[in-house]
Amino acid sequence: MYYTYVLYSSKYHKIYIGYSSDTEKRLLSHNDERNTGWTKRYQPWQIIHIEGFETKSEALKREKQLKSSRGRAFLRTLLPS
Repeated sequence: MYYTYVLYSSKYHKIYIGYSSDTEKRLLSHNDERNTGWTKRYQPWQIIHIEGFETKSEALKREKQLKSSRGRAFLRTLLPS
């Protein structure tokens, strides 16, 4: 099973959209102090949305949809006030 997930950094009001077969492990990776990617700058992250899919290609397709302007509008409705 594959998952499309959305992370939120309340400290910086940033979102990150990705996909993985293990969201818990992926969240730990994004929050790890040894992380050298884009997400390191905006730690800590929390998962605010997850959707499950049977195939990797379906999860990747949904990730791309969520990164569109319509997808981001949907994600703004999920953000904490």
